[in-house]
Amino acid sequence: MKKHKIGVLGPIPRDYIITHNNEVIQKYGCATHTAIAISNLLGDSGEIFPVTHIRKQDEKGILDLLNPYDNINTSYISSEADQGDVIQLRFLDQNKRVETQTAFMKPIMPKDVAPLMDCEVFVCVPVTDFEVPLETLIYIKEHSNASIVFDAHGPTTALTVKGERVTKFWADRDLWLPYIDVLKMNLEEANCSWFQHEYSLEELQENEEIASSQLPVFAEYCLKHGLKALYVTLDSRGVMVYTLKEGVLQQELVPSVPVSHVVDTTGCGDSFAGGIAFSLLDHPNDFVKAAQFGNAMGAQRTQGKTFEVFKSLEETKKILSETYKQPI
Repeated sequence: MKKHKIGVLGPIPRDYIITHNNEVIQKYGCATHTAIAISNLLGDSGEIFPVTHIRKQDEKGILDLLNPYDNINTSYISSEADQGDVIQLRFLDQNKRVETQTAFMKPIMPKDVAPLMDCEVFVCVPVTDFEVPLETLIYIKEHSNASIVFDAHGPTTALTVKGERVTKFWADRDLWLPYIDVLKMNLEEANCSWFQHEYSLEELQENEEIASSQLPVFAEYCLKHGLKALYVTLDSRGVMVYTLKEGVLQQELVPSVPVSHVVDTTGCGDSFAGGIAFSLLDHPNDFVKAAQFGNAMGAQRTQGKTFEVFKSLEETKKILSETYKQPI
C-alpha cells in the first residue's frame, strides 16, 4: 500500500510567549504544530516532511523535539545558512497579541522543495511575508500534482526596522491565488486581503475585521481567481467554508469543537492547517470534513503547553463524531 507524503513549509521559530494568564512559555512553534498534529493523525500510513531553515544553535533542540515522531522526516530542516526566526508574543487576551521578531529565517526556495514533488499535499504556514515566496508555490504547481494549503498570516504580516510584527495589505493577492488550492485566514487577515476602493484615514485606523456583508463577496472573488476553497476562521464560533458549485457560491459555517478551558492558543492556526491537510489526503474535495478536522486540531492545541495535547486519529474521530453528530 502506497504511503502518504505531506510537505510542511514554514518557520520553526523559537517562541517566547506570555499568555493571557501571564504564564511564560518558551518553545519551538509554527511548523512544529502543523507537523506534529498531522503526525498524530497519520500514524504509520505516511510521512511528513518539514521544510525550513533554522539557526545552528536551535538545531539540536528542534531535532530532539521532532525525533520521537517516527513519521516526521527531518532531512529538509537546514541550518546551513544559520538563519531562523525568533519571535516574542505577549497575549493581551485569549486571541489578541503583540508580536516582536528579532531574527529572520532564510526563505524557502524552489530548490528546497524540489526533491519532494511526489508529495500529495503541501501545507504552507508562513508567519511573515518573506518565508514562503510566490516563486516556490509556482514551482510546486508546475512540477507536481499536489494540493497547496496556504495560511494568509504570512503575506498579511510585515516587519518594521524595530522588529515589530505589523499587519499589512496583501496588495499582490491576485498573483498568488492561481497557485493556492485552499486558503485559510481569520477575519483580520481577510480585511487585509480585500480592498475595493480608496480608504479614508478614519477607515484605515478603525477597520480591523472584514465586514460580514463583504465576506461572501470576497470569497467569491478569490474562488473565481483560482482557489478551490476559502476558510475564514471565526475564533470560538468555528470556521466559514466557501466553495463554488457550478459557478455558484456555497457557504457553510462549521462550528468549533468546544473546549472547557483554554490554556494556550499559540499555534492554533498552524494546527488547524495540519488538520485540513490530513483530511484532504483521502477526501480531496470534501472541504467541510477538512474544516472539521481543522477545528479538532485547533481545539486540541488550546489544551496545554506541550505537543502532548494532540490525539490519535481514532481519538480525534470520536471527538468529531460527538461534536458533529455524524460518522467521520
